Amino acid sequence: MTQIENKRCWWCGDDPLYQAYHDKEWGVPVHDDRALFEFLCLEGAQAGLSWITILRKREHYRLVFDQFDAEKMARYDQARIDALLSDAGIVRNKLKVNGFVKNARAYLTMRESGLSLDNYLWNFVDGQAIQNNWQSPKQVPANTPVSDAMSKDLKKRGFTFVGSTICYAFMQAAGLVNDHLSDCSRFVALGGTVQSS
Repeated sequence: MTQIENKRCWWCGDDPLYQAYHDKEWGVPVHDDRALFEFLCLEGAQAGLSWITILRKREHYRLVFDQFDAEKMARYDQARIDALLSDAGIVRNKLKVNGFVKNARAYLTMRESGLSLDNYLWNFVDGQAIQNNWQSPKQVPANTPVSDAMSKDLKKRGFTFVGSTICYAFMQAAGLVNDHLSDCSRFVALGGTVQSS
């Protein structure tokens, strides 16, 4: 398949916000702990919804969740949680909002044991992005043995909304895997090699 200049993956359609996310963020390797924590939380918030729904609310999420500062989020009390649950700018799901707080606490416990989120998560892919070579949307998996392992371990550490499918979506977003289709202009830019068919 030949790469076409500015060709994009099918999922971003013609929405300018979605296209900008595809072109600048999706699949770019992330090594910042705060950004990784944000991605993990927001992928969990997406469960049962489309990513564009969360993307449209992302700036408001950042505002009301203290820029995903885990130390601040871990201290949220019931009054703060109740206020969040009445905020129409986010997905007002009790389990998901409480899940963010639970995840902040689990992350801090991990950090206190001397483990950074960056090292922990990237260890699942041996520190290097997995380079796939999908030609069709049908080939892209919803989960893999790696996301299964990540999900299982995160749950063991006290994280929630980290099922294998959520973990795989996180891996795609945070660049642990390059799942741009091989004819997408971002595929090679993120380290993919076009293989002749």
